[in-house]
Amino acid sequence: MTSAANAAKQGVAQHIMLCGPAAEMALKDAPVTATAPQPPRDMSPQGLMRKIMAGPNNLVEVCAIYLPGKGADQSVLIEGVGVANPQSMVAANARTTSY
Repeated sequence: MTSAANAAKQGVAQHIMLCGPAAEMALKDAPVTATAPQPPRDMSPQGLMRKIMAGPNNLVEVCAIYLPGKGADQSVLIEGVGVANPQSMVAANARTTSY
């Protein structure tokens, strides 16, 4: 999240896909590991994710298998977080350069 936040701050659009335990930070009822402030900036992982989401052209999604694996639907996610479409992710990755 820190690297994504720094890139977003420089104007680079972010498309973040959260999978496995990382996807817990996208939950409305997220565990304390996602919501507790962390040093040195005293910001939680979820708080940093929300800050990134607030920027223009930034997108945060959970992987397509996360919600079915939890037996949940999109209503458990915080507002603004979507569910990734595997085909769209493949196409997006083919167009981007790693950094």
